[in-house]
Amino acid sequence: MAPKTKLFYFDARGRAEPIRWIFAYGGQEYEDVRISHADWPAVKATTPNGQLPYLEVDGKALAESLAIARYAARKNGLVGKDDFEAAQADALVDIVSGAATGLSFLWTEKDPAKLAELKANFVKVVIQPVLKKLERDLHANNNGEGFFVGAKPTWADLYVVNFLDTLAAWDATFLDEYKGLKAHSQRVHELKGIKEWLLKRPVTAN
Repeated sequence: MAPKTKLFYFDARGRAEPIRWIFAYGGQEYEDVRISHADWPAVKATTPNGQLPYLEVDGKALAESLAIARYAARKNGLVGKDDFEAAQADALVDIVSGAATGLSFLWTEKDPAKLAELKANFVKVVIQPVLKKLERDLHANNNGEGFFVGAKPTWADLYVVNFLDTLAAWDATFLDEYKGLKAHSQRVHELKGIKEWLLKRPVTAN
């Protein structure tokens, strides 16, 4: 019998969304538990590390979003064909995760002028170099006509596209000069399981 799996996060995409995509791609059944911000103070003390997301598998808890995503990727055939491809996928996720961490100001900075200044600096210092590297890495594998690692999707593809979707929601023109990344995003959006999830997932602000 398949283990009973529950994913706990806020009613948002955020750090849990790549995990949901992995489950969707693999067709894995799980309970998508969404915790309201009003309930969070009472729930916080019951979580493994006092934060979300966390995963429960047959009652055993696993914290940290990347650890959860990597576990889910192994379970759902998204880690590459061998150890080296798995390491390549991990490296790509590390790069994007580092950049995504810096986006928190989008939700915390309330002053419009300061927000605009932070955005401009972040795009110049972080986003553009990351996008250029991702474009190069994509083209280094099969001339950019497939996925980032090997011949099949890995969790790195899903993680990268989640990040790019966040940027596109912020500014739809971000990928205009990165034709490879734009086409890759479309390929990932059309993957079986991912396509269906995007159509049915709850509509949230972020």
